[in-house]
Amino acid sequence: MTDLTKTPVTVITGFLGAGKTTLIRHLMLNPQGKRLAVLVNEFGTMGVDGDILKSCADENCPAENIMELSNGCICCTVADDFIPTLERLMAMPQKPDHILIETSGLALPKPLLKAFDWPAIRSRITVDGVIALADAEAVAAGRFAPDEAAVQAQREADDSLDHETPLSEVFEDQIACADIVLLSKADLAGDAGLAAARAVIEAEAPRKLPILPLTDGVIDPRVILGLNAAAEDDLDARPSHHDGADDHEHDDFESVVIDLPEIDDPEDLAARVARLARDQNILRVKGHVAVAGKPMRLLVQAVGERVRHQYDRPWGDQPRASRLVVIAEHDDIDAAAIRAALAQAVPA
Repeated sequence: MTDLTKTPVTVITGFLGAGKTTLIRHLMLNPQGKRLAVLVNEFGTMGVDGDILKSCADENCPAENIMELSNGCICCTVADDFIPTLERLMAMPQKPDHILIETSGLALPKPLLKAFDWPAIRSRITVDGVIALADAEAVAAGRFAPDEAAVQAQREADDSLDHETPLSEVFEDQIACADIVLLSKADLAGDAGLAAARAVIEAEAPRKLPILPLTDGVIDPRVILGLNAAAEDDLDARPSHHDGADDHEHDDFESVVIDLPEIDDPEDLAARVARLARDQNILRVKGHVAVAGKPMRLLVQAVGERVRHQYDRPWGDQPRASRLVVIAEHDDIDAAAIRAALAQAVPA
């Protein structure tokens, strides 16, 4: 039975660009009468997602209730960052009714769940549920390895070896830890893509899970909040590739921040970002860019070759500084090549 004296926490996990921030924005705009708080964990040195969420702050989730953890993966900085931040939230004059945690796309959820057993917070907080977002179109296409042909060749050469990529392990751990899986960008995947993605997830899941389609982050909050899962007490049912390990590292991934001059053509920049993903195996690009003659910031977000951009808000008193965070697997990060690709115009 749920302890009603504890504040519920929903952990929202998912691969890079799966739509976690979009979902949280929707929940903030539809709080069901609850006072919310949000913890955002960014991978990289520039907090884009937290900035997006702060632009939606209101009386149900004021700006001071939106906190960013940018000193590393949330599951690796529990003692230094995560626990103190939760304690600050719980010490506020108006304690939140529900806390949403957006993990980085690289985070493994199980080590984070273990943190909720810490004496400092166990008596006051419970994990209401773990929501895993999965990009339906990408999952249907099986894009979890940079070079699937090479991986398959290695497997065929030695059946005793497991040559799964780090991306695959991250995906599998997030699915294994989830209470509900949301197939995001369902409109792009179509019925056939959703069916294929569902089959992949059902094959990976250690137990039967609800798998629901999602477009633009819109879902009835009652479906994913109030699950009463008490996930911190249910760890054995959530297997991980890292079970038995004392800790883990994310050396397989790296990020670089690219400063750009003011641009004239957003479509040209989008084409450069798409070409960068194609030529250099870039996983994720996100940031804000100054466009000549425009008082608004251009928000740029890309997952692989899929690039989206839109004006989000005026620069105001902020410097018109164009910065993009680029994330890739360790071997694919070449800062000089990335800067050159983003600075070079795409031929007409």
